[in-house]
This record gives sequence, C-alpha cells and structure tokens, in this order.
Amino acid sequence: MTEQTTKNPDLQLSVVMVVHDDDIALEQHLPLFLEQECDTHYEVIVVDDSSSDDTPNILKNMKEKHPLLHTTFFPKSVVNPSRIQLALYVGIKAAKSNHIMIADINRPPTSPNYIDGLAEALNGQEVAMVYTDRKRQEETVFQSFYSLEDAAPIIRKVERRSGKGHNSQRMKKKRGVYDAIAFRQERVFEAIRFYDQSVKGIELLRLRLQVFFRNMTL
Repeated sequence: MTEQTTKNPDLQLSVVMVVHDDDIALEQHLPLFLEQECDTHYEVIVVDDSSSDDTPNILKNMKEKHPLLHTTFFPKSVVNPSRIQLALYVGIKAAKSNHIMIADINRPPTSPNYIDGLAEALNGQEVAMVYTDRKRQEETVFQSFYSLEDAAPIIRKVERRSGKGHNSQRMKKKRGVYDAIAFRQERVFEAIRFYDQSVKGIELLRLRLQVFFRNMTL
C-alpha cells in the first residue's frame, strides 16, 4: 500500500459515479467509498440513470446512514447522443468540491488510503489516476498529470464508446486502465468530452501504443 497523507488541507474531493441497475454492486461496494479512513474532506455523489431494480431503495437507505452520500436522478426521457456524458454532467453540477473524482461502482477502493492518496497525487496537478490490483490489494499506484492535455490519450482510450477490455486486469497499469480518475474542478467539463467517443482503427492503435510506452515504468 502506498502510504500518503494530504499535504494540502484546502483540497476537497467530490466522488461522482453513475449507476444503472447496480443494486448488488452498490450494496457490496458503495460502503468502501463512504467509509474511507482519511484526512481529505470528501463527498460521494451517485447519479441513478433510471434504474429499474432496487437501486433507488438501496441509495435511500444508505443516505440515512452516511451523511457523505448525496444522490440525484437522471430521467430516462432525456434524449442525448451520450447519456454517459450528460449523466456525469448532472453529478458534477451537484458537486461542492474543488476537485472531482469520477469513479465506477464496479471498481471500488481496495485500500483505506485511496482518497488521501489520490488527493496527494492531485496536489498541484490537473489530473490524477489510481490503479489497484485485485489480486494484490495492498498495491495502490497513483499517476499524476500536470495538464489535462497530457492525460487525454489515456482518457480517450479507456473511456471510448464500447471500449472492450476496460475491466480486464491484464497489464492494466501499462494499458492505462485506471480504476478512478480525478480532475481540478475547472477542467472536469472539458475532460468528460473525451468520454464515450468513437475511437477505432488506426487512431485506437496509435492511442494504445502511446499509452503503453508512456506507462512502461508505472
């Protein structure tokens, strides 16, 4: 586990995630986001993308137990070329912190220093990513980028539309397959434009090679 503490007490973090019919994952994994042993001031915002399972009830019950949890709803009637981008926009607009972390309920924290470590990696940077190893859960690696533009190839590759292999554990650090990513608040709306893009063929190959060689030593 990477031992890190927050050096910037003014850094605050809003954890934003979008869920859809994820009742089982929420019961198992959401407490791992909400019960971090950390010094960083943070909140968790869950956007329910019109779930038809028990997701609304689970979120309601957890809100009663966890004051850090806030929820919002993204209606099915909204038509947009990218529901992912728009749902993230809804969650980010509800955030109250100066840094935004976009997380996935199916890739939860594996260590109690997850939030503090990411906050430390963000200190003075525009983007930070966290990688965990499901087989060796004590290993947590953080990666920082001075600017959003430096991180853009990884974001475009990982968050592309119909991206395959996103959840694969094979060589995930070298492939740039992060578990969560965080941004300075003023850059986050630019960042989510990289989500759900169509990236195929030669362009995808170029991104894969660019990311792989950059992360060789990670």
